[in-house]
Amino acid sequence: MKYIIACLFLFSLSLTGISQTPTALKQIKGGTLAPLYGLDSGKVWVDDFQLDEFAVTNQQYLDFVEKYPEWQKSKVKSIFADGNYLVDWQGDLQLGKGMNSNSPITNVSWFAAKAYCACQDKRLPSVDEWELAAKASESNPNAEYDSLFNQRIIESYETPNTYAKTVGSTYKNFWGVSDMHGLVWEWTSDFNSVLISGESRQDGDADRNLFCAGAAITASNLRDYAAFMRYAFRGSIKADYNIRNLGFRCAKSK
Repeated sequence: MKYIIACLFLFSLSLTGISQTPTALKQIKGGTLAPLYGLDSGKVWVDDFQLDEFAVTNQQYLDFVEKYPEWQKSKVKSIFADGNYLVDWQGDLQLGKGMNSNSPITNVSWFAAKAYCACQDKRLPSVDEWELAAKASESNPNAEYDSLFNQRIIESYETPNTYAKTVGSTYKNFWGVSDMHGLVWEWTSDFNSVLISGESRQDGDADRNLFCAGAAITASNLRDYAAFMRYAFRGSIKADYNIRNLGFRCAKSK
């Protein structure tokens, strides 16, 4: 409890003295989702939840590591992050030369992202939650069958150095959430659950169950190539990985 209370001050001041406002949460209406991987038939139900409007920025993460030095570049434990953690930063409390403070934070591990969200009294979204929110276009809450929408997503995946863009620089979707596609890949709480059994995915077991090897599940639907790319990426990473085009945003149960 004390940990959460202390975190309420996380964004009070940036290192430059400019007030930092916490990212607004947007309400996502629950619904059904047909996962690319997982159950052999049918759909899964996703409850109502809230999702950050923007991905966490460099400045917001800088404020976090200033408050919680155990997550600073030189102090983070190797079991929680590999050698690429914050690799572009010049120091524990200094962004790299030319880095945009309002670009999404990248080169952070799943453990670091999870800790950040917990500090906000939030959590990482699940794969199903993320996919439900991400299938919304500007005007349609479910654009997964829109070929132009999917083509735009694929083109964004092929565009280099999008992680350097400012958050909010791409489209805002039906739910008011920005940059679900076009800036960075994003961590989810159960990012590689595509590699474990359907039963394990639903059993709410300890986090360690998500990070062991397992046989890949047969794809239920390959029509959405953009979604297939996301699932393939998630299945190829580990919790301690830190990747230049992988960031995160936080979620909250309703």
